[in-house]
Amino acid sequence: MDTSKEHLFERLKDKFEAIGQDPLIHLDGLVHAKPITYWDYIQTDALLSLQTMRTTLKDEMVFIMYHQINELLFKMILWEIKQVADHHALTSDFFASRLMRISRYFDMLTSSFNIMREGMDVEQYIKFRNTLTPASGFQSAQYRMIEFASTELINLIDNRFRATIDRNTPFEHAYNHLYWQAAGKDYNSGDKTTLLRLFEERYMDDFLVFMKTYNTKNLWTRFKELPLATQKDTELVKAMRHYDKTVNITWVMAHYNAAAHYLESGNTGVKATGGSNWKRYMHPSFQKRIFFPGLWSEEEIENWGKE
Repeated sequence: MDTSKEHLFERLKDKFEAIGQDPLIHLDGLVHAKPITYWDYIQTDALLSLQTMRTTLKDEMVFIMYHQINELLFKMILWEIKQVADHHALTSDFFASRLMRISRYFDMLTSSFNIMREGMDVEQYIKFRNTLTPASGFQSAQYRMIEFASTELINLIDNRFRATIDRNTPFEHAYNHLYWQAAGKDYNSGDKTTLLRLFEERYMDDFLVFMKTYNTKNLWTRFKELPLATQKDTELVKAMRHYDKTVNITWVMAHYNAAAHYLESGNTGVKATGGSNWKRYMHPSFQKRIFFPGLWSEEEIENWGKE
């Protein structure tokens, strides 16, 4: 056994003994292990079996796969945010690099709307969308979690109620005044739609736990914990602003325009599949969703989403 092999064995020995395991047993197990394959590692067969159409309209398959890809990207984004949230010795370089990873994922999401917009027949969409009611992209729990993990709750509260809520407000009360609640309620009566009711039955408890978890370690809070000199790091500030604008203007407007392409193509006043008032809650100029408000000027905030 040469020196490099001896060194490798010692490293393996140290690894397994550190967790109370006999390294020889693990090495013996490798003798009987099957070689790994791409399809087993990626779980290709399982992944490709998850598309279940509800209609006979061919472009529904595009719609399903497109949204499944979105959810996979959302999971990647949450994975990167968690690395920043849980980092014990956060530096500007690490923070900025993770933010740019996230922004690149959102760049993919933004450009992908062209695939959906140009890749589905409008007539087919108008037909199969009725079969999907009350399901809606509004009900993406992972996207809501991305918002909770990115900023303090006050920045996600409906503009009409922000003055009445602070850090001492119970999470349940804050939850009921989030900006997207306006899309799931009758704007005048406040009654919840089936869209929102079903969403809350499935995810509300999870949301409350997640909100509490990220209350003190969301991206905005973690940024403000950094030394003042680090908070002024040019590359970090640039990455923060880029992420904020990418998510809350660029991506949202691409989503908004794709929705308009289908919902307004010869169908004046058509609502989204879940019955939501999608224009009121989606367009950035209505709610001025801004993750990092301290990094923008008053003029930039005033004109948010209008350019």
